[in-house]
Amino acid sequence: MISKDVEKLLLKVQKPGRYVGGEMNEVIKDKRNVDTRFAFCFPDTYEVGMSHLGMKILYSLFNSVDYIWCERVFAPWVDMEEEMIKHNIPLYALESGDPVSEFDFIGFTLQYELSYTNMLNMLKLSGVPIKSCDRTELKNIVVAGGPCTCNPEPIADFVDLFFIGEGEEVDLEVIDLFRDCRKNNCSKQEFLEKCAHIEGVYVPSLYEVEYNESGTIKSFTPKGDAPKVIHKRLMKNMDESYYPDNFVVPNIEIIHDRAVQEIFRGCIRGCRFCQAGFIYRPVREKSPETIDAQCHTLCENTGYDEVSLSSLSSSDYSQIVPLLDRLSNWSKDENISISLPSLRVDGFTDEIMDKIKTVRRSGLTFAPEAGSQRMRDVINKNVKEEELLNTCATAFEGGWNTVKLYFMIGLPTETLDDVAAIAKLGQAVVDTYYKCPTRKKGKSVRVTVSASSFVPKPFTPFQWEPQDTIDTIHNKQQHIKDSITTKKIQFNYHDADTSLLEAVFARGDRRLCKVLERACEKGFHFDGWNECFSLEKWIDIFEECGIDPAFYANRRRSFDEILPWDHIDYGVTKDYLITECKKAYESQTTPHCRLKCNNCGAAKYGEGVCFEKRKNLV
Repeated sequence: MISKDVEKLLLKVQKPGRYVGGEMNEVIKDKRNVDTRFAFCFPDTYEVGMSHLGMKILYSLFNSVDYIWCERVFAPWVDMEEEMIKHNIPLYALESGDPVSEFDFIGFTLQYELSYTNMLNMLKLSGVPIKSCDRTELKNIVVAGGPCTCNPEPIADFVDLFFIGEGEEVDLEVIDLFRDCRKNNCSKQEFLEKCAHIEGVYVPSLYEVEYNESGTIKSFTPKGDAPKVIHKRLMKNMDESYYPDNFVVPNIEIIHDRAVQEIFRGCIRGCRFCQAGFIYRPVREKSPETIDAQCHTLCENTGYDEVSLSSLSSSDYSQIVPLLDRLSNWSKDENISISLPSLRVDGFTDEIMDKIKTVRRSGLTFAPEAGSQRMRDVINKNVKEEELLNTCATAFEGGWNTVKLYFMIGLPTETLDDVAAIAKLGQAVVDTYYKCPTRKKGKSVRVTVSASSFVPKPFTPFQWEPQDTIDTIHNKQQHIKDSITTKKIQFNYHDADTSLLEAVFARGDRRLCKVLERACEKGFHFDGWNECFSLEKWIDIFEECGIDPAFYANRRRSFDEILPWDHIDYGVTKDYLITECKKAYESQTTPHCRLKCNNCGAAKYGEGVCFEKRKNLV
């Protein structure tokens, strides 16, 4: 419940629905009946955070425990932040309206590097010290999870502990340890030292880093009996993994305003630029029966008329057609639409198309990632141009006339001919539409070509590769524009300035903490939004701190260099990633996990795709 002071501000801001709570299915508990309060903070706007599946899962999981009350906190947009500062109102949680500073845990999910300034700004707005060393009591424990914890070093000074891997089990183990430590009057330091021995927990203050004169890392040393390597946590049986039976239903429109059902985790493909495809290995599927039951329950409890089947590549679900058959048994009668947002070019069949032609039809989205076959081989996309065009023909014959194609530019070994091939492939899709004999007369095709800039990420075969400079990216963007010769193609591209900053923090080390601290002092926030981002201001801070961003973004690393994240184990071995990187230089592809086990290391978990054909092997 929001305070009267907050109520007075709502008429002065856009979208006051972001700040009031009171939604259907929100969880309200009596504070007298809980002993651990968890502020789940999403470092972006309400509309973005409320669309995030991980938040939905953990919010419901925590609140299913009697003694935990988990509440939601989002970053206030610029107008609301100004009013809160002006009227001395601290950042608060939506359910109770209580200040974040009153919570035992302040948890952040870190989905993208450009949210780091929002994380620090949210602590600042809460009146909570941003640095871990300045929070000395056993309260306001700042924790973080999500894909950015692959390399937690650029924010190591601010977070008390990181959750490495999947959080459903490890989060609750830490909360239970916290309760025991508080009961026994342990200090915060004692609590953190005990946490370090829970698998999947990384406590950065228990490690020391030394640097070479060249600026590279010389050594990474644990203090006391902290483990040398932190191993990720993994949910092995997805059917038994917790999944909510309802979601908080927002009062305002959000980015993805629909029910979401996770059908599997991981990816079999091994695209060499894709961090998610490696850190979530191995693939672990839910059964069609479980998915079907959970989808139906979600729709009944939320009132949504669309279910999105969530995964990294929905058409790689091994029982996709039987699943869609099951879902159609009730979805058609109840006027509920089923969407598959992550389809591969080689996975869109007539059968799948017929199944998803339900209540509404939106444009189809595919990600060839590169225009030329050589580049698709370099990145191990394993998709041929003929497959893309056949898939588009299938869609056009089925009544679609809108296709979105996603590409990357700046990939390792890329030439201007490879860049121009993006426009040529878009043109080939346009031509395919007009060759379609069954297309609806009088309707034209719309092809959107989107090009993002390659950002080398930890735990990928390209983690050693340099990012293209901003000038080079601009030249490549212009080359695509110049190569497009039809108005049927709309070209969108990602800002190269923000990609540079993303690359700096993706592969940065602890020396970047002082950069982020200075950015917080200067009021930086919403760096993922064009309205707030200024590369010029960031460059000023880097210079002020004596740090060259090119050292992190545009430098090729050697295979024997100690990387800032080498003490963290996500299951895929460094030797395997090196082998894949070398194969990229030779344009050699690697078959996906169901065709052949390539011994990446993920089989050590004893579950998932690694054991579909050899369940009796260890």
